[in-house]
Amino acid sequence: MDIDLVAWAWKSALIVLAGTVLLRIAGRKSISQMTLAQTVIMIGIGSLLIQPLAGENIWSTLYVGSLLVATLIIVEYSQLKIDFLEQLITGKAKVLIEDGQLKLNNLRSVRLTVDQLETQLRIQNVNKISDVKWATIEPNGQIAIILKEEAKTSTKQDIDSIKKEMNQIKNLVSQMLPTQSYVQQQVNTSEPNQQVIEKLQKQIQELTKQLSNQPNKKEIDLFEEIDLEEHSKQPPGHLQ
Repeated sequence: MDIDLVAWAWKSALIVLAGTVLLRIAGRKSISQMTLAQTVIMIGIGSLLIQPLAGENIWSTLYVGSLLVATLIIVEYSQLKIDFLEQLITGKAKVLIEDGQLKLNNLRSVRLTVDQLETQLRIQNVNKISDVKWATIEPNGQIAIILKEEAKTSTKQDIDSIKKEMNQIKNLVSQMLPTQSYVQQQVNTSEPNQQVIEKLQKQIQELTKQLSNQPNKKEIDLFEEIDLEEHSKQPPGHLQ
């Protein structure tokens, strides 16, 4: 009985140590970053490592595990040299959104519904599909997003840059404007140009009319869709 316990103890320690070394050699990527080939190899290694506890030879298990890791390394280095092999094993990224428009054919090819895509957008704090310039699904299944310039959040550097430009404009305008005494002199010696005033009033009225005729329709964002249980723009039935 004591011999069995000692055997189990050293086997367990060796499995943990060997498994750590094998996974370290295989790479540092997390599960969410793994490619299909890496995921298959890792599952195989995990299944192999428990075999010695079921009575299998531990050295045979470690040998097969080493072969799996070596195969993975060879495959990954081969992908660096051969583009076709990389496309076959790992795959390429696909565009899902371009300039705020869904690429329905690509959504269909990766078997991703609009609801699933919107879930990923909400996780990344994106309110509207129309705010997205590019959205791609990567070979590891993650979705990468680039927002349009007008939808990006301003940084402190952006604000400081705007303040600097405003100060420059302010200084330039102050240099171009006439002095107060000159303005007072012109007011006292001349009458306002009635035609200029009437022209400005007409332009203001036209702008006011255009603004009042603008549609006031607000686009439903992705978070409001959850509450309303509907899409702002209805997708095809097979992608809902």
